[in-house]
Amino acid sequence: MIIRGLETAVKGMQALIEQNDSTANNVANVNTVGYKKQSLVFQNIYDSNIIQKNTITDESASVGALSIGSQIQKLTHDFSQGVLDKTGNTFDLAIQGDGLFKIQSNDGDISYTRNGSFTLNNNGNLVTKDGDYVLDEKSKRIKINTNDVVMRSINDIIINEDGTIQLSNDKNQMTMQKIGVYDFTNKEDMECLGGSKFKPVGNTINPELKAEKFSIQQGSLEMSNANVVNEMMKTINTSRNYEALSKLVQSNGDSLSNVMRVGRL
Repeated sequence: MIIRGLETAVKGMQALIEQNDSTANNVANVNTVGYKKQSLVFQNIYDSNIIQKNTITDESASVGALSIGSQIQKLTHDFSQGVLDKTGNTFDLAIQGDGLFKIQSNDGDISYTRNGSFTLNNNGNLVTKDGDYVLDEKSKRIKINTNDVVMRSINDIIINEDGTIQLSNDKNQMTMQKIGVYDFTNKEDMECLGGSKFKPVGNTINPELKAEKFSIQQGSLEMSNANVVNEMMKTINTSRNYEALSKLVQSNGDSLSNVMRVGRL
C-alpha cells in the first residue's frame, strides 16, 4: 500500500505540474488578441478494486475502488466571447457571437482565428499581421480593388455586420466581397496552432459550417477571454494541492524507509 500511495501521489503531482503550465500560458496571453483560454481534462488511469479478507471465515469481500492516479485526457479551449476593444481602425474586425475568420497561409494551409487585426498588403489583399490571407464566404482571397472608383480615404471602406465590404462616399457606392465567418459543431476538437490560430483535428468528422449567429464589428478587436484574477486563483489552488501531495510523498517515503530498516534488523 505504501508503494501504491507513492505512485498515486507522484502521478497527481505530475498532473498538477501540467495544470500549472496550462494556467501560466493563459496568464501570459491575457492581452493577446483573439486568444482563447485553455484547460486540461484529466481522467483516472484506472481504479483498483480493494478486497478485504476475513481471516476467520477465509471469505473475501470488496471494500471499494481506489484510484491509482490521473493523466491528461485532452487539452481544450474555451471559445466564449472575449471583451471587445474599440480601436477605430478600418481593418480591425471583431466577431460578436459565434464563428471564426478563415485564413490561408502563403503555402495554402487553412486555419481559423478570432484575431481580426487585419491590414492590406501591397497587392490590396486583406491579410493578417503575419501575412495570411483572409478568405471570403466562398473561401477566396479578399482583395480591396479600388482601381475603377474614387476613394477619398481609407475610411470610405465600410464593413457591415454580415461581413459585406463596401466602398461608400459621395462619389461612389460599390459592394465588394463578403468576409467569411465559419463555425464548427465540436469546438473541443479544435487544435491550437499558436498565434490565436486553430484548425479542426478531423475535417471529416468536424467539417466547417457557415456561422449564423454573429455580427462583425468594424473598428474593434476581441481581446483574450482569460481572466488574470481567475487564473491566479487556479495557480494558488494548484500550488496548495501540490504541496499536500508532496507532504504525502515525504510521509510515505519515511514509512517505507522505516519498513526497510526493520526488515534489515
